[in-house]
Amino acid sequence: MKIFDVHIHFPRNWEKPEEDPAPLVDRLAEVAQKAGITKGCVLTGGRFGPGYERGIEILEQYKEIFVPVAVIDPEVIGAAEVADLYEMGYRGCKLIGVARPYDEPDYMPAYGEAERLNMPILFHMGVIGGGIDYSITHPRKDVKAAEMYKRMLAMRDRMPMRDVSATRMNPLHLDTIAQRFPSLKIIGAHLGNQGNYEYAASVARWRPNVLMDMSGGETIERHAVEQKLIGTEIGIEKLVFGSDCGMDDIKEHIDRFNVIFDTLKLDADAIERLWWANAAELYGFETPILAGD
Repeated sequence: MKIFDVHIHFPRNWEKPEEDPAPLVDRLAEVAQKAGITKGCVLTGGRFGPGYERGIEILEQYKEIFVPVAVIDPEVIGAAEVADLYEMGYRGCKLIGVARPYDEPDYMPAYGEAERLNMPILFHMGVIGGGIDYSITHPRKDVKAAEMYKRMLAMRDRMPMRDVSATRMNPLHLDTIAQRFPSLKIIGAHLGNQGNYEYAASVARWRPNVLMDMSGGETIERHAVEQKLIGTEIGIEKLVFGSDCGMDDIKEHIDRFNVIFDTLKLDADAIERLWWANAAELYGFETPILAGD
C-alpha cells in the first residue's frame, strides 16, 4: 500500500530553535518510511523553521520521499517570488495565518503563478490548533497536557503574538479562488475544520479543482465519521491524507485511519485513492484517467 501525506511540517527543536534541523529531517525520513509513507509534502519556510534556501538544501537529499512545499505569506510573496521558489525546487505552496482573507484581490497574482507552474496550494482552514486539544484533555487532569501547557507558556515570551483570525481562512474563500483559477490545484486542510464542514463539502462538491485533506487529529476524525464526511458529504475523489502531527505520531495517525476506513466499509479502490492516488495525481506522480478512456 502506497501512502501520500500532503501535510508534514518541517521538523524543529522548539526548545532550541536555532539548532540545525538537518538531523531532524534525517530522522523524519526514517520515521516516515517506517510508518509507510511513500511520498510526503514537507512544508518549509515561513514563520517557523529554516529559510527557503536552507530548507531546500536539506530536502534535496530526500527527493525519493519528500516533496518540498513552500509556506508563503501572500503579503510579501507575489507572482515573481512564487516563480523563484519553483526554480529553487519547491513544487507546492502552503498558506496559513494570513493578514487578510484568502480571496483578497492582492493575493491573486501569487495564485495565478502557482496555477501556471502547476503548483498545488494547501490552505489552512479555520481555527489554528495549539498543542492541547481541550475537547479531549486538560492540563488539570493530564500530566502530558500539563507539561505541554508549561512549555507553551515558556515559549510565549519568545514568540510575538500574531494577527490571526479564523474568519480569514474560510472554505468559502476557496470557492472564489477556484473560480478565478480553474486549473489551480487547491487543498483545504482539516476537512474545512470544525464549524466549516458544510462549507467545505459544498465547495468540494461543485469545484473540480478543490480537494480537502483529512488531517486535524482525533476530534476532526470523529466528526468525519459521525457527520459522514468521507465518501458521502465529500466524495472519495475529493479527499487526501495528511498527518499534520509530530513525526513520532505519524504511525498512530495512519493506524487510526485504517480503523476509520474499515468502519466505513470502504472498498479497495476507495482506500487506494485516499491513501495515494488522489494526492499523487495532484502532484504529478500519477496520471488521472477518466471513465471511458
